[in-house]
Amino acid sequence: MFWLPLTSLYQQAKRTSPTSGFNNLPIDREEMGSATTQRLIPFAATLIYLILIHSTPASSSLENRTAYEVLEDYNFPVGLLPKGVKGYDLNITTGKFSAYFNDTCSFSLESSYQLKYMPTIKGYISNGKLSTLEGIYVRVFFMWMQIVEILRYGDELFFSVGVLFSVFPIDYFEESPQCGCGFQCGGGQVRMPRINPFVSPYEGS
Repeated sequence: MFWLPLTSLYQQAKRTSPTSGFNNLPIDREEMGSATTQRLIPFAATLIYLILIHSTPASSSLENRTAYEVLEDYNFPVGLLPKGVKGYDLNITTGKFSAYFNDTCSFSLESSYQLKYMPTIKGYISNGKLSTLEGIYVRVFFMWMQIVEILRYGDELFFSVGVLFSVFPIDYFEESPQCGCGFQCGGGQVRMPRINPFVSPYEGS
């Protein structure tokens, strides 16, 4: 096998074209163009459809669902979000989300901890895991530390602030707390959950 330059092929085609049988056949160029167009239209429509599917976040199924319902979809209790969420964004494909409040929301989780939610909180959500969180803080040892991850293992929730973590029973978050009074609104009884203080993951190992 050997290769020929395109110019040689073109010159050979010019020499043979006057006597070629195909040149003597009647060709309806308008009909050929119409047939080609008809074949291309379904292909173009399919291509556009596939592009839209892969470039647009699949959020149509979330239009009528609240942020609290979405939490439950990912195996979390609604109480991880305080009352007052005004809206949210979620990319189902990547799990990236944002939730919005009118203002900063602060309340006591119990006598030892105080939580603070900024007007916008962000992160990534998947089944039983909230990661790369921004905008949620807990006061530990007189310092405000950002909660960066929440994991669910069975009936327990693990809250991580990076170097420290604490464990809460999941039933403590069956209801959403209210900004200001938390779970103690209306003179209700103060909840005393079975929890561990924030400790290093290396303690006891």
